[in-house]
Amino acid sequence: MTLRQWKLVGLFLFFVSTPALRAAPAEKPMEVLTATLARWADVISPAPGEPAKTFVTRATVSMGGGRPYTADLAFQAPDRLRVVADVKGKSYSAGRDGQTLWAHVPHKQFALLGKSGVPRFQTHRDELDDTQLPPFRSPVEPGGLALALALKTRVILEPSTDQDLKRLKLVWDEGGKRSEVRLTLRAADLLPLRAAYVKDGRSEVDVEFENPRFEEAWPAEKWSLDAGSDVQVQTVALAHLVRFLKVAPDGLFNNHVPTLGPATGRREIVAREGRGRLEKIDGTRVLFLKGSPSEMGRQHGTLLKKEILHTMNRILYGVGVGSSFDRGKWFFGEIEHAQARVEKFTDPRYLEEMDAIASAVGAHKQEGRLANFFPELFHCSGFCVFGKATQDGRMYHGRVLDYMRGIGLEQNAVVIVHQPDGGRHAWVNVSYAGFVGTVTAMNEKGISIGEMGGMGYGKWDGTPMAQLLREVMEKADTIEEALEILRSSPRTCEYYYVIADGNKKTAVGVAATPETFETVAPGQSHPRLPHGVEDAVLLSAGDRYEELVRRVKTNYGKLDVAGSRDLMTRPVCMTSNIHSVLFAPETLDLWVANADSKNVASDTRYTHYNLRDLLKAEGTASASPVRGQ
Repeated sequence: MTLRQWKLVGLFLFFVSTPALRAAPAEKPMEVLTATLARWADVISPAPGEPAKTFVTRATVSMGGGRPYTADLAFQAPDRLRVVADVKGKSYSAGRDGQTLWAHVPHKQFALLGKSGVPRFQTHRDELDDTQLPPFRSPVEPGGLALALALKTRVILEPSTDQDLKRLKLVWDEGGKRSEVRLTLRAADLLPLRAAYVKDGRSEVDVEFENPRFEEAWPAEKWSLDAGSDVQVQTVALAHLVRFLKVAPDGLFNNHVPTLGPATGRREIVAREGRGRLEKIDGTRVLFLKGSPSEMGRQHGTLLKKEILHTMNRILYGVGVGSSFDRGKWFFGEIEHAQARVEKFTDPRYLEEMDAIASAVGAHKQEGRLANFFPELFHCSGFCVFGKATQDGRMYHGRVLDYMRGIGLEQNAVVIVHQPDGGRHAWVNVSYAGFVGTVTAMNEKGISIGEMGGMGYGKWDGTPMAQLLREVMEKADTIEEALEILRSSPRTCEYYYVIADGNKKTAVGVAATPETFETVAPGQSHPRLPHGVEDAVLLSAGDRYEELVRRVKTNYGKLDVAGSRDLMTRPVCMTSNIHSVLFAPETLDLWVANADSKNVASDTRYTHYNLRDLLKAEGTASASPVRGQ
C-alpha cells in the first residue's frame, strides 16, 4: 500500500473508533420504552438504601378535549402522597400519610380522615375495619411490561428536532379503530412531560407535567391532614376510601354499553339456580325468580353475581362516596341515618331477600341493604293514553326513567320476572342487578306503575318508595287497591305516580308526600298539570310536560305502539334517560329500551316481551317477538 493509502485507512479507523466523533447508533424503540418504565419504577420504588426524596410536579389533565383541570402532585416513597387540585376555581386536596388517607374540601368546611380500627357500618359497630395499606410499588417489572406492550402494540420512537426530548408512541387497533398512547419525555432523565391517549384521531385523555423534579425529603407534617381549627374532621373507615379509589377509575373509563342490533327473536337459557334461571332474549337479560324471599335472593345473587357487585360498587363506593365531596356530607353517615328511619317500615320479606342476595355475592349484609336504600330522586316523565286518544282504543302506559346516566346502572340492566310464594302476584320489573324494589313494573293482573321523584329529601319515616311499589305489584288486583296501598302506607319524601289498570281501561296520576295524597283523574287539570286531556294522564315537569301535552294533542286519536313510544323521545326524556318502557296492560305486553354508550334509552331499540308468555312453564314460552308491534 502506498503512504497515501495507509493515511486514508488510518483516518477511517480514527473516525470509527473515537466516541466523540463517530455517529451514535440509532436508539431502538423497545430500549427507550424499557428504560422509561424502569425510570418511572425507580420513582415509585427506589432502590434500598437510597436517601428519601420528594417527587414534585404540576399536572394539567384534559378529558375529551374538555376543560382542563390542574393538580399539584407530591410523592415520597414508600407511602406518602399529596394532591391539591383546582376544579372550577375551587380547591380540593387529598393525600396518604402512611396508614391513613385523608381528603379536604375547604369551601365546604369538610374533611375526612380514613383509618383502620373504626367501624365500617354503624349497624355493626363491633366489626372494626382492619384494612392495611401496602407501600407504593411498581405494579409490574418494567422489562416484562415493555415486552407485554410490544406484543400488543407497535412501539414507535418518533424523530425529534429537540435533543432535550424523546417521543414514544404506542399504537394498536381497538374495535377497528386506531388507538395511540403518546409520550413526551425529558431526555436527560426520562421523566414524563406529556402523556396522551388518542382514539380514532380524537384526544380522550391528555396530561401535561410541569417541571417534574426531585426535592429534599419533605418533613412529616407536610403529609398529614391540616384542615384548620374551624373544620370538624370526620374519622371514617379506611376501607371505604380505599374502595372509592378502586371504583372511581372504573366509573371514568369503563362505561361501554354496546348498541343492540336488530331483533331476531333468539331466546336461550344462560344459567339456572334452584327454581330460578337467567335467559337472554333478543340480546337482553331476563331473570326469572321463584319461591320464598331467601330463595329468590339466592337465585338473584348467584345468577347475576358479577353484575350485582359492579352495581353495588358503583352506587355505594363510586357515586355515593364521590358525592360526599360535592355535598360536604359523608355519604355513609347520611344513608345509614336514612336506613335507620325507613327500615322499621320495610317488609321483613324484602330485607330477607336483600340479605340473601348479599350472601350469594359475598358482600356484607349492610352493603346489600344500603344499595337498595340508595336515594331514589328521579327526574322522570310518565303518561297513559287510551280510549279516544289511541288509534284502536288500546291502553298505552309510557314510563321514562331519567336518572344519572353513566354511573353503571345501564350496564347492568335486567328485566326481572318475580313469582313469589305466599299467594302474592307474579310481576315483571324493569330494573338493575341487585335491586329488590321497583320503580317501573306491571303485574299479572294488568296493573302497571311508574314514578317521578320530587322534593322532600330527608323525610325518611316511612316505607321506602321502591319497596312500596313492590307491595302494589304483589298485592293489587285493581287500580283502587293500588291507590289504597299507597294512601294507607307511611310514605317518604315526595313522589308522583302514574298507575294504569288494563282491565278497567283507566289510569290515575298521584302526588304523594308523607302528609298529603292527591289524585288526578284522566282529563283532569291540576295546578302543576294544567292541561287536562280526555282519556289521558300526562305527568312530567316544565318544558318537558308542555312538549308531552303538545305531542299527545297533535297525535290524538292516532296513537299506536310506535306513536306512543315516540312520545318519550327528546326533549320529553332528558339526556340522563336510562330506560324507557311502554306497557299495554290489557294484553300484558311491554316494550323496554335501555340506554347504551351512545344513545339515551328512548333512541335505542325497544325489546318486546309479554308477561303472560314469560310466566308460562319453561319450554312452552314463545321464542319469537310479536312482529309489527
